[in-house]
Amino acid sequence: MSLNSVEIRTLTPDLLNDFLEYFEGAAFADNPKWKSCYCQFLYVDHNVVKWPNRTAEENRGAACRRICDSTMQGYLAYRDGKVVGWCNAAPRVMMDAFADEPDPDAERLGEITCFVVAKEHRRTGVATALLDAACAGLKAQGLTIAEAMPKPEITGDAENHYGPLSLFTAAGFKFHKDGEHGAVYVRKGLG
Repeated sequence: MSLNSVEIRTLTPDLLNDFLEYFEGAAFADNPKWKSCYCQFLYVDHNVVKWPNRTAEENRGAACRRICDSTMQGYLAYRDGKVVGWCNAAPRVMMDAFADEPDPDAERLGEITCFVVAKEHRRTGVATALLDAACAGLKAQGLTIAEAMPKPEITGDAENHYGPLSLFTAAGFKFHKDGEHGAVYVRKGLG
């Protein structure tokens, strides 16, 4: 499979069914315990929402509402008309999980927080195409910095859902600061 065969589409309400079908099918075929997230983890304030208590139905409903209201952003990767990947990328101010982490650049920051590539499409350029689209989309929204939180010590595909550090460094991201739970914050100017 070549990189040229990947089509990236911005998540819009008319792609809701594609998003849901992907998350309920190929996205977590090899990691079913994370199937219930629907990429909502960073959209909730963890001082208010007790994440371990959230159900798949609550997260699915929240994802549907956010997608329809355009308060959740990201990119879907397609091959031969079928979704094979997802990247969650949005302005930091949309992600309530960062509410208690003040940052002087918050209004200028776009967060790239999750990659879910179907197992048979990994290492074929899907994540790179999604990252490129995410950076371009954040820049188009007027944001000037892209930030990600890879965990360099993680080697398994499922646990590496934030994206591998090598993906970001290859795209020009630089170390910004250490994070929690083994994460590092990397940033790239979008100027």
